[in-house]
Order: sequence, then C-alpha cells, then structure tokens
Amino acid sequence: MSKVKITQVKSTIRRPQVQKRTMQALGLGKMNKSVEVEVNPAIQGMIRAVQHMIVVESI
Repeated sequence: MSKVKITQVKSTIRRPQVQKRTMQALGLGKMNKSVEVEVNPAIQGMIRAVQHMIVVESI
C-alpha cells in the first residue's frame, strides 16, 4: 500500500467531538504536526471526514 503524509493546518477548537476524535485517531492534535500513515479504506474515510483541517501529500 502507498503512504501519505498528513499535516494538521487548522485547529480542532470549536469542532464537533467526532472530528476531534478522528484527528486523535490519525495521530494529530497540535497545529503543524505531521504523521505518515499507510492508506487503507479506514484511513481514507478519516481523511475525508476532516479534510478541511488537514493537508495530505503522497509519499
């Protein structure tokens, strides 16, 4: 599977609890933090749910 680099660019303040938990599940929580994850259907769904707060780059 391919890997992607996910970077948080917006805060989770004043966001629904579901979106905050999704960001935690992705390994994010602070501004400008980046993680590298392997792409699978579950990760793709999480990315889609919080796409307005992150930037995704393929590796």
